[in-house]
Amino acid sequence: MTQVRELYLGVADTAARLLAAPEVAEGWHRPSALAEFSVQGLAGHLAGQVFFIPEVLAEPVPAEPAIPLHEYYARVSWIGSDLDTPFNRAIRSGGEQEAAEGPAALSGRVAACAEELRGVLPSAPNRPVRRPTWGPWSISLDDFVTSRLLELVIHCDDLAYSVGLPTPEFPTAAVEIVVDVLSRIALRRHGATDVLRALSRSERAPASVSAL
Repeated sequence: MTQVRELYLGVADTAARLLAAPEVAEGWHRPSALAEFSVQGLAGHLAGQVFFIPEVLAEPVPAEPAIPLHEYYARVSWIGSDLDTPFNRAIRSGGEQEAAEGPAALSGRVAACAEELRGVLPSAPNRPVRRPTWGPWSISLDDFVTSRLLELVIHCDDLAYSVGLPTPEFPTAAVEIVVDVLSRIALRRHGATDVLRALSRSERAPASVSAL
């Protein structure tokens, strides 16, 4: 099993525990820390990062050519896009639908899916996979797992903050992978000078070098 798969499985377990926290159920219908997202919708979107893995594994190997992970992030249109784009509206409504049965049902499904993945993901071939919303490309399974690891780490923080819980502790190696991907996206969006200053010179740092 590759390191990123092992890290992903551990963080998926963390997400399942967070989703089962009583604070999440108590705040279910309140706004989350993300604009236009309820706690329910955010929880459903977080859960989707676990459900996506068995979904792509169940699909035939795509015909579209595989591209590297960083090229994938350079091609997607949603980075930095307006909240009211059809894509972002679909993300929010999809999260609400995913969580429509309530917090207990959602956390139970995530825990069961994470357990299932422990028996499937370690030995799965590193073949190309693809989501139907993408353009004419695919990425390797390990790169897809990396992208879902990023989503899990970011949205666990979002959900915990939304309901007044501390952000879960993640393995250092998992955070390093996520920060590496985010820093490369930030470099592409903001340029080398702004990112260097943000990391080294607070007196000359730009207001934001947000990757997403």
